[in-house]
Amino acid sequence: MYILGQGERMATQTSLNKERSPFTPGVPVPVDLFVGREKQLEQAIRLLTQASSGRLQNAFLLGSRGIGKSSFANLIKEIAVKKYNMAAVHVFLNRAFNLRDMVKQLFEQLIREAIEKPWYEKIKNLFGKYISQVGLFGMSITFNPPQQELEYLVRQFPEALFRVTEQIRDEKKGLFIALDDINGLAQDPDFANWYKSFVDEAATRFRNFPVFTMLVGLPERRQSMYQAQPSLARIFSIIEIGPLSDKEVREFFERAFNSVGIKVNSNAMDSMVHYATGLPFLMQEIGDATFWIDEDGIITDKDAIMGIITAAEEIGKKYLDVKVYHIKSEKYRSILQKLCSDRPERRFTRKSITDRLSEDEKKVLPYFLRRMKQLGIIEEDREAGPGSYRFANEMYPVYFWLEQLKSSNRTKK
Repeated sequence: MYILGQGERMATQTSLNKERSPFTPGVPVPVDLFVGREKQLEQAIRLLTQASSGRLQNAFLLGSRGIGKSSFANLIKEIAVKKYNMAAVHVFLNRAFNLRDMVKQLFEQLIREAIEKPWYEKIKNLFGKYISQVGLFGMSITFNPPQQELEYLVRQFPEALFRVTEQIRDEKKGLFIALDDINGLAQDPDFANWYKSFVDEAATRFRNFPVFTMLVGLPERRQSMYQAQPSLARIFSIIEIGPLSDKEVREFFERAFNSVGIKVNSNAMDSMVHYATGLPFLMQEIGDATFWIDEDGIITDKDAIMGIITAAEEIGKKYLDVKVYHIKSEKYRSILQKLCSDRPERRFTRKSITDRLSEDEKKVLPYFLRRMKQLGIIEEDREAGPGSYRFANEMYPVYFWLEQLKSSNRTKK
């Protein structure tokens, strides 16, 4: 099967006047394309309702990588602003290495959100002497208090948030905070203990504390925090998101392609839905690749398959750790492809592999399992019992599955 080169895709883009894809691989989905998660939305909305009435709420948004956690948090931010008239910030903390970094990024983002809002001057009155406005590339705001002041904000975090809500209470009913990508911070015991102190102090000192804080991270990071501070288990409302249903994936593709006037044939839609497996990161990659491959404004089955294969290549480049490329043995790669020959599952058993292997592959299976564990590609699934395993990352089985699909299509040419 022939795949369009980059130059040909650019030529196609020009001929169809394609200026921008409706798909956004690697970043949160636009709110108007968000689908599904009804149960989780109901839970988050209940928490927003209570927070806007003055009661502190704490949630932990859990899910594997690429499952759509940031998109969900972004949607809750929009609901907090538009339905509950709350101030809201969504902070990505991948650059936060300690509590001071986290607090600085949080308040800097809050200040930026307030620009051009009626309540900006009130926020500025709180932090004014540490706010810098830079106009080199348009208006830009930075928050640069000295380290001593940052340490004070860390210690007096409940007081600082309370003062913010008091300053803006005539305009806003409270504050929603999404602390996203906390995977580094959550492994620091200081963060777990600090968060517990923040919640306790806010609850005991302030009768009215209209704040909803949502931590966003991997399930194992919650466990790290609980191990460091077991009392956190009773603090958080857990919001857990998993793969979308086929119906929801179909709705997403329909909305996205309809938004740019592109039609999708029934077979093409079935293929994209099937191969997306309910994973938002894969839906975005498949949709984006198919969008640029299409030449006539109608997605055919051929367009969709080419898009799926191109998406497999992009996933390999963007998402997989370099350790995957240390798999040199053809037998090992063959075992992986057989393991992922159907819709990919994260969990599997030794028996389920053995039933699919040739005699030669069965002989190397123990060495295969050992090597995959050494590379960090798989791990023992102790909860499921002896002989059970799971891929260490949800993206690994998807990639090997699409690689198998690509190999199969090459063989059929």
